Amino acid sequence: MIRIGTRGSPLALAQTAQVEAALAAAHPRLADTFERVILRTTGDQIQDRPLAEVGGKGLFTKELDEALLDGRIAFAVHSMKDMPTWLAEGISIACILPREDPRDVLIARGGARTLGDLPSGAVLGTASLRRAAQALLRRPDLKVVPLRGNVGTRLKKLAAGEIEATLLAAAGLRRLGITDYDQALLSPDEMLPAVAQGAIAITARTLDWATQDFLEPLHHLATGICTTAERACLAELEGSCRTPIAALAEIGENERLNLRALIAMPDGSAVVREEQQGPASEGASLGRAVGAALKDRAGPEFFSHIR
Repeated sequence: MIRIGTRGSPLALAQTAQVEAALAAAHPRLADTFERVILRTTGDQIQDRPLAEVGGKGLFTKELDEALLDGRIAFAVHSMKDMPTWLAEGISIACILPREDPRDVLIARGGARTLGDLPSGAVLGTASLRRAAQALLRRPDLKVVPLRGNVGTRLKKLAAGEIEATLLAAAGLRRLGITDYDQALLSPDEMLPAVAQGAIAITARTLDWATQDFLEPLHHLATGICTTAERACLAELEGSCRTPIAALAEIGENERLNLRALIAMPDGSAVVREEQQGPASEGASLGRAVGAALKDRAGPEFFSHIR
């Protein structure tokens, strides 16, 4: 059996099913050999505090990494935006599937289509510093409250009236088939997405060449180029869950890669933006250049204040 590691949330399982279907198409004779190994990560267990307070994004990968390294699973499926900036030693990204829509969605009880449409002082629920900072930048009157849990849990709190609006990834809603809410897609100009939002990554042991080759047919080159640039920017900024960082890379005409990124104060009181273009073949270099430009323009006081 080919053991696939995954978290147990409905979204994680939907993404794992997507990976299994892609693998079955690429390797038809092995379609009946997949076995899911569902692991509850530390990030799944801690629901009462923001990630920044308890260790960051690595809390969603730690148990999967351990299962990989000790051989309990052959590879692991991740929402790429939840992966830490630096992977554990001995683990590499083996492939990245085609990216879904990277944008964020506003779901509001009053049917607001933009952040500007929300009523004065509206309660916005989100655990994302990135979303909160950009929302407060445009609407400092909003009351932002922490909102953890899977997509279904957050939508139930919205329906129960505990909050008036929330922000979710369009990709997650589509993969879960959730259509029974009034969803307003926000443009990247209004809400720049998280690094690698909408992408599914599969990790494997770095030296497990057989598994790397097995997964290679699933790799989507354009998504790999864009997410590499975004993650290189994140690494240059030494990004963590404590720093509101957003980035989106897109391939345009003549194989030119456009990368826009921002860093912000968590309370939305300040933001620094940067946008550059370069050859698609040099995505990592472009990401580092954009990250360096943001660091230079923001200055050390910006980051020391966040810390």
